[in-house]
Amino acid sequence: MRRARPGAARGGGPRMPAAGGGQAELGPRGGPLRRRESRRVPGGPARPAAAPAPPPAAARPAALALVTLLSFASRFHRLPEPPHVCWDETHFGKMGSYYINRTFFFDVHPPLGKMLIGLAGYLSGYDGTFPFQKPGDRYEQHNYMGMRGFCAFLGSCLVPFAYLTVLELSKSLPAALLTAFILIFDTGCITLSQYILLDPILMFFLMGAVLSMVKSNSCADRPFSASWWFWLSLTGVNLAGATGVKFVGLFVVLLVGLNTIYNLWDLLGNLSLSLVMFGKHLLARVLCLILLPLALYTAMFAVHFTVLNKSGPGDGFFSSAFQSQLIGNNLHNVSVPEHLAYGSVVTMKNLRMAGGYLHSHWHLYPEGIGARQQQVTAYLHKDSNNLWIIKKHDSDTDLSVPSSPVEFVRHGDIIRLEHKETSRNLHSHQHEAPLTRKHFQVTGYGINGTGDSNDFWRIEVVGRRTGKLIKVLRSQVRLTHVATGCILGSSGKTLPKWGWEQVEVTCTPYLKETPNSLWNFEDHINPKLPNISLDVLKPSFAEILLESHMVMIRGNSGLKPKDNEVTSKPWHWPINYQGLRFSGVNETDYRVYLLGNPVIWWLNLVTIGLYLLITVSTAVALKRGIQLTSELKELSRVVLHGGGQIMLGWLLHYLPFFMMGRVLYFHHYFPAMLFSSMLTGITWDTLLKFCAAFLSPSTTARKVYGGGFLALVLLIMYRILLAM
Repeated sequence: MRRARPGAARGGGPRMPAAGGGQAELGPRGGPLRRRESRRVPGGPARPAAAPAPPPAAARPAALALVTLLSFASRFHRLPEPPHVCWDETHFGKMGSYYINRTFFFDVHPPLGKMLIGLAGYLSGYDGTFPFQKPGDRYEQHNYMGMRGFCAFLGSCLVPFAYLTVLELSKSLPAALLTAFILIFDTGCITLSQYILLDPILMFFLMGAVLSMVKSNSCADRPFSASWWFWLSLTGVNLAGATGVKFVGLFVVLLVGLNTIYNLWDLLGNLSLSLVMFGKHLLARVLCLILLPLALYTAMFAVHFTVLNKSGPGDGFFSSAFQSQLIGNNLHNVSVPEHLAYGSVVTMKNLRMAGGYLHSHWHLYPEGIGARQQQVTAYLHKDSNNLWIIKKHDSDTDLSVPSSPVEFVRHGDIIRLEHKETSRNLHSHQHEAPLTRKHFQVTGYGINGTGDSNDFWRIEVVGRRTGKLIKVLRSQVRLTHVATGCILGSSGKTLPKWGWEQVEVTCTPYLKETPNSLWNFEDHINPKLPNISLDVLKPSFAEILLESHMVMIRGNSGLKPKDNEVTSKPWHWPINYQGLRFSGVNETDYRVYLLGNPVIWWLNLVTIGLYLLITVSTAVALKRGIQLTSELKELSRVVLHGGGQIMLGWLLHYLPFFMMGRVLYFHHYFPAMLFSSMLTGITWDTLLKFCAAFLSPSTTARKVYGGGFLALVLLIMYRILLAM
């Protein structure tokens, strides 16, 4: 059995290992454990010179103040320009307006970022009246600076956060300064922080989580102290913030999770630590890193649904029961006829998440896509083309005449659905559906309600017996095509541009009961029937929370590029292959283009390869038992553990995009770029110290180290120097 390590009784443990660095056996403070054999490199120097002495501790606050000042100055410089909508400001500025006006909307991202933008606008005097219709629209007298200033403030905080993170991991002021200069003088980071976007808000919480995690690790020798609880709790708060802005915040959750698992595993191997004390460590992390973020994340949605209580453009993405609690929605505080009757005008909503309303329009299916008949789709928004009239299959009698008797639709009846706007019947036949193989096409067919036997559908209520009445909103129904036996459903697939990117409706021959093949009647117009209140249909908060996440996930996966929009692939990003046009189409326009400083981005890319080379060399040297001085041992610890955490963060924030099917843009790489910039600071500082440590005398070492650092800074600032 292995002997417990010194200092483990206090709960301390080593930091996360680097990929490929697990072979190095390091103690809690970076020194090597006992080895069977230790030897020098043949021909190597017997006593390497000391590395350059670190700067005094008093220099660190001054350096932090300097980089913070430069960061804020660069982000707030010319912030009002251009005075018109740029790129995605048209979305997120508009959503901020929705919060001010309390209007419900749908977005593929969680609500925190938009709520904060709306709050910043409200506190700065913006009244929420600017329409944000399209890029290029001038703000005129509207106060947009509060929202831009808020995003610029959070973007400015990224530099001191990165500075403090690298300083904590490397204990090197030059490494921290190099990282800060990279982010200060990168044109891409500056541009992305100056507009009303979610990215600076996301990266603020992301970097806050990384800094808090690193600070928490540094308190491992003081478990359950005030500082230990503070940084652990702050890590949980930042995790909730990152996930509450965008789902890609889950990548930093994974990073913190792996760090936590490693620390707990190390504590479990500490034989001087009792299982009771280990249980306390485990419970503390569950409380701060799981329960606290979940509670905050849930609270964000509670605030979101409380504030947005008025009907808006996002209603149609959600269920009828949810819509009934939105002020101004046609289902809110209204009464409708309870039971379905022939002659009623209705809308039918698919029960799958974001399934949409049964919809038709005058457009036909194109040549080669089944029969060239009228399209039938599922549409996510309220529209007059969603209205259908329920008619008997064997009669054309106008049942809307007040003198005609009321006849209720019952479970098992054979009906005909006539589209109100085009007077064509819901129809199916054995032509293949547009997108889903082995499903049948659904069309609109006939003239003024006159069609054929392929227009007949049997209506059935889930869990009901023949002859029972059908209730609006509450009855889950399926429509079975009489001629073919297939079931009407929504496949969930988005049609091409000829189908207006609406959702495919098919008739499936597979009789398996799923939400895709179930519908409920939502709107119900029949002046001959008495009405009932819909208050009893309000869903619980848990049901709303689950539904909203299903809708967001589906919306994310269905994102497609707009016409003439420049998209990119993940391999484009690290090489700065192409950027994004934020503003300006013509040469006379004020043009803003998102593109990184090429020297910085290529330096970051080269550094990743250099870091891997240094890591492998260091791990092999330690495994072979090569004798190292205390300075080189500390540098090895920084490379393997400090750099390893940052390298892991870069991998987690970059590689998953290769597996995503949604549309991708250049700005998706910027969280990973933060990690590669921190890795550049650590790697080059360590490499220069390695070189200086083998030079003699010490004055030569200092010159090499100082000259190398100065050359890197000048290289980073080359554009600024050229402009002077």
